[in-house]
Amino acid sequence: MRLAITTLVAAAGLFAVTTVRAAEPAYQGQFVQGGIVFGQTDAGDQVLLDGTAIDTIGGDGRFVLGFPRDYEGPAKLTIKHTDGSVEDFAYDIGDREFDIQRIDGLPKKMVIPDPAVMDRIKDDSRQAREARTERFTEKFLESGFIWPALGPISGVYGSQRILNGEPRSPHWGVDIAVPTGTPVVAPADGIVTLAHPDMYFSGATLFLDHGLGMVSAFLHLSEIDVKVGDVVKQGDVIAKVGASGRATGPHLDWRINVGAARVDAQLLVPPMEDAQKAENAKN
Repeated sequence: MRLAITTLVAAAGLFAVTTVRAAEPAYQGQFVQGGIVFGQTDAGDQVLLDGTAIDTIGGDGRFVLGFPRDYEGPAKLTIKHTDGSVEDFAYDIGDREFDIQRIDGLPKKMVIPDPAVMDRIKDDSRQAREARTERFTEKFLESGFIWPALGPISGVYGSQRILNGEPRSPHWGVDIAVPTGTPVVAPADGIVTLAHPDMYFSGATLFLDHGLGMVSAFLHLSEIDVKVGDVVKQGDVIAKVGASGRATGPHLDWRINVGAARVDAQLLVPPMEDAQKAENAKN
């Protein structure tokens, strides 16, 4: 078998799977900024994206690609087969428009953290970085993805604020505005790699590794119901929504990383309206 790219299109909480071989360059919806592409090559092959090796490849040759918010492309994919042959591919990446807000006249303390807390912020970042570098080849993500909570969407991936002329980091997650105490369920099977009770920005924070480099993060929680090392199944309650950390009100901030790439979690699930209708139909 040679390279096969599998694009996953969310439908009613499940994945409709389309496998496209290299000889048939027709792809659906995932080769975009913030996008996710699932691929498969021969077992034992090495996969490189833009010259950098993909850290985690399943025993059957499955891998995941993630394209950051500002990725310009083309994406250059190299497959080094076990027989010594090499294949190179290039894929255009679709541009997306992201919401930019400018807010001026804010007090300095609202824009720049107090120097007294910088050590804490740096340590929080270190812990998050280390938790995201766990590498599991188990294919927990084969369960597909569902929304971890259902409710109004109050923030989206890629949006950015410019405060007093200073660009802030883009928003990397999708915000779901639901009350404190609302259960958070695992969007896919996975292993808990971080369960921190109080990070400076994100408050009570939980990471769930889905395998092959995909990690979910859940921020601003009021309660964490699992511990590091726990294996959870899709739909298991893992936490409760809150407003901890630097949050203006209760909501769930759900984020996804593919390796170091911060990608758009909404591309893995059906539209919120469809998910809510499906849930209402069950009740």
